[in-house]
Amino acid sequence: MEAPSNLGFKLDQTFFGFSPQDRVQLHENIFNLLWHGEGRWDWDTIYNMPIFLRKFYIKQVNAIIQERIDRAEQQQKQKSRTATKSPR
Repeated sequence: MEAPSNLGFKLDQTFFGFSPQDRVQLHENIFNLLWHGEGRWDWDTIYNMPIFLRKFYIKQVNAIIQERIDRAEQQQKQKSRTATKSPR
């Protein structure tokens, strides 16, 4: 007696699971929350966090990073202004 052949069955994921692109984005988000969370969370907590909360925290982290970038650009502009002015 032989084992049944699987040639006639399509076992592709139809609903459950992530596509490869979604997995990359998920793990990038987890990494960013871990990195910018500075030890406030662990990997399991973020991975099992409800999606709406994870998106909320990602949005907050992005806002903080953008604020830091804007502040650094303003400081750089102020430094360049004071460096270009010649004393009278």
